Amino acid sequence: MTVWLVFAVMTAAAVFAVLVPLARSGEAAARRSGSDLAVYRDQLAELDRDRAAGLIGAAEAEAARLEVSRRLIAAADQAGPGLDASLKRRRIAAVIALVMVPLVAVAVYGARGRPDYPGQPLAGRLQPAPVDRDLATLIGRVEAHLAANPEDGRGWEVIAPVYVRLGRGADAVKARANALRLLGATADREADLAEALVLQAQGQVGAEARAGFERALAREPGHPKANYFSGLAAEQAGRPDEARAIWTRLAEAAPAGAPWLATVRAEITRLGGTPPAVAAAPAAPNGAPAGPTPADIRGMVDGLAARLAADGSDFEGWLRLVRSYAVLGETAKARQAAAEARGRFTAETDKLGRLDALVRELGLGG
Repeated sequence: MTVWLVFAVMTAAAVFAVLVPLARSGEAAARRSGSDLAVYRDQLAELDRDRAAGLIGAAEAEAARLEVSRRLIAAADQAGPGLDASLKRRRIAAVIALVMVPLVAVAVYGARGRPDYPGQPLAGRLQPAPVDRDLATLIGRVEAHLAANPEDGRGWEVIAPVYVRLGRGADAVKARANALRLLGATADREADLAEALVLQAQGQVGAEARAGFERALAREPGHPKANYFSGLAAEQAGRPDEARAIWTRLAEAAPAGAPWLATVRAEITRLGGTPPAVAAAPAAPNGAPAGPTPADIRGMVDGLAARLAADGSDFEGWLRLVRSYAVLGETAKARQAAAEARGRFTAETDKLGRLDALVRELGLGG
């Protein structure tokens, strides 16, 4: 209630601050009109005295009397009803301002405002959401622990997947490399480090990443993640037939219900192949390593999209993003990414030609 009273007082003060000068100007005008009438009457009396004293002639006195009389009548007209009407208009304006302005303000606030909302300080509004804050807190705690205990291989292995999900490629590479160094080489750790290198390279399977996947396959030839990225490396090197063959063998050996199988089958179809029947897939041995899950691939695609949104100068990255969305079945996003790429490289016809060829290859309809 106190707040509303303060608002009312502030509104009234603002209205009076505008109306007081208007009222004063009306009073000043009335005073000026009254002064003019007195002056003209004095001039008429002075003319009579000068005529009686013989200081001016009859003709001159009459002409001067006519001029002063004309001015006197004009001043009288101006100080009469016209001044009253002006004062009346000001009073009406004052009433309207005093009544309507607060009413309109209250009506607008009643329609648009939310008086039921509790107060929230600026510091509270600037804080991140609870989920983000909790995740950031957990990451900070693990990082602080690793800063104090850099030889904790298990800690590096725990935080590495978090970095991958967040798209922090350099941090993921560091964590994966430390886990591999401290805990020993396995097929999983070799493939995980190579995957982090691919993330850091924005989806490109470079020489160091290829070597890591080859080491993983040397330890375990059927490793799903290593085989998937080996196929991707072959495709990026311009050998789609080899990529299709690698993915076909991976799909044939996949256990039923493998979370990454749908992605591999989609890649085979995209390259013009026919995925093997799922029912013919043999069961995997116990403890088989996990392949790239949809969440893994989604994290890489989202990380690539975020990087291109910040810096869209990487044309190859746009091609990978369009292809990735198409593989995931997100046609609308693939078309949108292609449109954004066209807008960024509109003056480079060679790149637009490659982009259009990819759009036609993926069947995105332009």
